[in-house]
Amino acid sequence: MDVHLRELRYFMAVAEELNVTRASERLFVSQPALSKQLRVLERQLGFRLFERVHSGVVLTRQGEALLPIVRDLLERWTSGVESARAAAPAGTLVIGMQTAVGRGLQQEALRGFRTAMPGWEVSLRLVGWDDPSGGLADGSSDVAFIWLPVPPGLRTYVLATEGRGVAMPDGHPLAELAEIPFEALREEPFIALPPEAGPLRDFWLARDARDDEPVVGFTANTPEEVFEAVTSGLGVVLVAEGNAALYNRPGMAYRPVTGLAPGQLAIAWREGDVSPQVMAFVDALRRVATKV
Repeated sequence: MDVHLRELRYFMAVAEELNVTRASERLFVSQPALSKQLRVLERQLGFRLFERVHSGVVLTRQGEALLPIVRDLLERWTSGVESARAAAPAGTLVIGMQTAVGRGLQQEALRGFRTAMPGWEVSLRLVGWDDPSGGLADGSSDVAFIWLPVPPGLRTYVLATEGRGVAMPDGHPLAELAEIPFEALREEPFIALPPEAGPLRDFWLARDARDDEPVVGFTANTPEEVFEAVTSGLGVVLVAEGNAALYNRPGMAYRPVTGLAPGQLAIAWREGDVSPQVMAFVDALRRVATKV
């Protein structure tokens, strides 16, 4: 039986809220994705954790017995991760990343961080889009480069605000336009982030500019999957202006899109975390961002 920490966090949130909708809002994931993960956990355990009632859900006897164990396990895991980090002889700052950063931000910020924190190492960690916190929620990252919106419990500093454009096969009829009104893209199949990405998935499907359901042609878990799907003709994808050059490749065209609010790239860290290494990296990025 291979149970993941994320599934246990989902169980604890629903057990504390006794309502899947409230728990999904608290976790910053969609309600269907949360329900699916709970069913997966129940199948792995071999027993039901919740029963549905008019007001939401209630714990089964097995769920009641498991809850204090899960709560203790998660608290001990968080404490253990912090203890392990504190035991490192030189210290390591773990930076979560979901896409390439570019924009002249990362390298200069790292130089500033090393000046402020001599002897500290930096570890770059690639985090899947199924974790919209960039590894901050489970403590596997200290800071993370994230596109807004972000889950609750995080602080952010916006590094770049950029228009959203569209990447499409270079033979697409709309590629003949210099810029594309979003209305022309409504019925196009879109490449989507996984459902676990929650509001971040909605943002890159432009739900904020829609009153209809987007057509999803393919669900991708990594940038490589996204652009392979685009060049294969499975759909189009919204891309931040600064990412267009980072992910430019043969067989793909990028065009600005009108009628959409811009995207915001931010550095994020956990609320209440004022550790010197985290603050040093955030301050270094602030200085770089004001120059860009």
